[in-house]
Amino acid sequence: MLDILKAIVIGIVEGLTEFLPISSTGHIDLVSQIVTIDQGKDFMAMFEYVIQFGAILAVILLYFNKLNPLDWRKTRAERDSIWLLWAKVILAVLPSVVIGLPLNDWMDEHLHTPVVVATTLILYGVLFIVIENHFKGKNAKITTLADLGWSTALFIGLFQALSIIPGTSRSGATILGAILLGTSRFVATEFSFFLAIPTMVGVSILKIGKFLLNGNTFTGQQWAILLTGTLVSFIVAVIAIKWLLKFVQTHDFKPFGWYRIALGLIVLAVLFI
Repeated sequence: MLDILKAIVIGIVEGLTEFLPISSTGHIDLVSQIVTIDQGKDFMAMFEYVIQFGAILAVILLYFNKLNPLDWRKTRAERDSIWLLWAKVILAVLPSVVIGLPLNDWMDEHLHTPVVVATTLILYGVLFIVIENHFKGKNAKITTLADLGWSTALFIGLFQALSIIPGTSRSGATILGAILLGTSRFVATEFSFFLAIPTMVGVSILKIGKFLLNGNTFTGQQWAILLTGTLVSFIVAVIAIKWLLKFVQTHDFKPFGWYRIALGLIVLAVLFI
């Protein structure tokens, strides 16, 4: 029962942080220093990533109509535009596959540390503030997803690949990159949501496969823990996504930058003072 409660806590953290540009992996790494599920190292390495699938289901639920090209109630032009959007999403995912997949095991082994997480939290926090100040008062060149070109999608994908470093934030890297490339905050945020679908589905499959290939099998208790964390992350992510979409329509991302800096400094202070 205690591990189920811990799964709920970690699921809440995941759901809150997956789409906010503050790093879900970094927060889970930090929380896991305190809230440790007693199911072995291999299970935790898999659990912390696979519960992100719950957050991805939240995107699929909220955007199902917008992302469904098979709905014949839509016009041919509408269906074609959705297929085109998916093609751009897949193109943008490729850099993470090419760069992230070969480095995945090395990153897990060497960079999932509080110092790395704190450093990247601070670094990208500063970047959010600097970039938002730079673009203050300037009009975005890309204000709809239809305006998002192939090269822009690919470069956003390159920014997403930076998120293989813990504490960076997949959504944070893609949103920063998209804004630098001329998109509005709203377009940057939505495209980041859509990129998460194939990215995190792929990561979930990879982590489950690695768990099983290491000779592990799921016990009934482990299934319950995994499903609990996934369900909680789904519910919380639905709320977080709706809130973020409203927030970016009237605010910039500097509050997230200041939050990242503050959290990173607190972590470093705890470690070294």
